[in-house]
Amino acid sequence: MNMDLYLEAATSLVADAHKQGLEVYASGFANDVPASYNYSYDPTAEYLQFIDNSQFSVDGVLTDFPSTASESIACLGQNKNVTKPIKGKTLVISHNGASGVYAGCTDLAYQQALDDGADIIDCSVQMSKDGVAFCMDSADLTGDTTAITTFMPRSTKIPEIQKESGIFSFDLTWSEIQTLKPQLSSPFPDGGMPRNPANKNKGSFMTLSAFLELAKTKAATGILINIENAAYLASKKGLGITDTVATALSNATFDKQSTQKVLIQSDDTSVLSKFKNVTTYQRVLSIKEIISDAPTQSVEEIKKYADAITVPRASIITTSGSFTTAFTSVVNKTHNANISVYVSVLRNEFIALAFDFFADPMVELATYVAQVGVDGVVTDYPATASAYIRSPCSNLNANLPYTILPVEPGSLLSLGLRDVQPPAAAPAPALNVADVVDPPLPAVISNVSTSTPAAAPAGKPRSNSPKNVANMALSLVAIMLISLLSM
Repeated sequence: MNMDLYLEAATSLVADAHKQGLEVYASGFANDVPASYNYSYDPTAEYLQFIDNSQFSVDGVLTDFPSTASESIACLGQNKNVTKPIKGKTLVISHNGASGVYAGCTDLAYQQALDDGADIIDCSVQMSKDGVAFCMDSADLTGDTTAITTFMPRSTKIPEIQKESGIFSFDLTWSEIQTLKPQLSSPFPDGGMPRNPANKNKGSFMTLSAFLELAKTKAATGILINIENAAYLASKKGLGITDTVATALSNATFDKQSTQKVLIQSDDTSVLSKFKNVTTYQRVLSIKEIISDAPTQSVEEIKKYADAITVPRASIITTSGSFTTAFTSVVNKTHNANISVYVSVLRNEFIALAFDFFADPMVELATYVAQVGVDGVVTDYPATASAYIRSPCSNLNANLPYTILPVEPGSLLSLGLRDVQPPAAAPAPALNVADVVDPPLPAVISNVSTSTPAAAPAGKPRSNSPKNVANMALSLVAIMLISLLSM
């Protein structure tokens, strides 16, 4: 590995030692110490580099995390060419493509996601000022593009969309957007874990039609189309995003086939209603706020509009001070109503993982997939999720000498003295019926005002308006507990 944290050619040390009848043990493995960018923050990828490559294989490893080494050897080694079962397995859904490897929503990110085994590739649809639909995580271009360097004077504040000022796609023409470069950014800007710098500005933006063509050409298992801000775009910008998406899907004949899955996702039930006439589409309600329960009445209301829901990780497993504490009943209650559940967003960086997972994204996957039984995982790193799901260890009922065990929430925290445990976090609210149903979409206006965007009109708030702010900071007492556990 060079000074820039990229792998270089392997030395001949192992081969030379083996020729002399010597065994070689590699040391220095630790899940919570960033290694090469080539590993995409997946600790199992580093082990496999030493035990499962075409040039050499060491005879053993010395590690701070023996369970991760064991799963790499027993579950993932010699498993690269295994075909993932299609039926009865959790879907691997990309989050802006393989956005942990390339800038999200670029051609390279989508191709990487497919190469890495994603079942479903996703496009969050945004609209340009001149009505071109394209894929981008947010309507605000400041995070995922170089828009700040060119279009800072276009920055505006739109309370209906976000609290912060932004440079929004619908204020720029498609030709202007094409002058920008994509930007690979980390969701943990202060965490000291940047994503692959060599790929920072690589790739090209994709129109919705180009995305659909890619999915058809590469025979993706399916696609997820995410639609947000439809009411604002229609009433303030004269842009009909739902009609644009429906037309694009029809032009690509996705409404006339059932070979490839089509998931239509939105945080707005009125958007989902626009697609109810195409029975082959699965409608997915995005519930962004953390919830602790899904009462029967709320689930019944969801059933009127959606076949599935996407929820944050904390709506399934609660945490306190970065320790897991309990499972919620959200998955069981929605499954009882025959509603699928997708968990979002899974990331490899160990600072995104609760302590119980021992800085191992495979253990988190095992907990959500094998223990909880979610129907899909939305991830920045499809390669990691796909490697777990296609491995024999994803089946807890298989008779294997070793498997990847899920965690039992609260078990690690219970090992510490009660006096030094982090204070219990206030429970998240249950999902109310009022949080589910949205007002009908307004008509698309024909004349667009060029004045400063107006504030949100009074009246019923959006069902998924933010109600909770999660405190993810690690408390001092949590750190003390970890110190006690390591003694």
